Amino acid sequence: MCLAIPACLIEVNGPDTAVADIGGVKKEINISLIENAAPGEWVIVHVGFALNRIDEEKARETLAALQNVLGAGAPEANPA
Repeated sequence: MCLAIPACLIEVNGPDTAVADIGGVKKEINISLIENAAPGEWVIVHVGFALNRIDEEKARETLAALQNVLGAGAPEANPA
């Protein structure tokens, strides 16, 4: 399963790289797929690449949903 997560761009270092806040962790990501990326914008990141812009409200909803899933823990195994 693949998972892309919302991240907020903190600084743009050049045409292809930026520093993003991903759940409180600052990480350098590739932004070559995002035209005219700017600090403060929210993007969806998968394997270090920003794939698309996302609005802040949707980003925060997605992050909250991920926190709920992670907080719920793994489902119990069903013994056979």
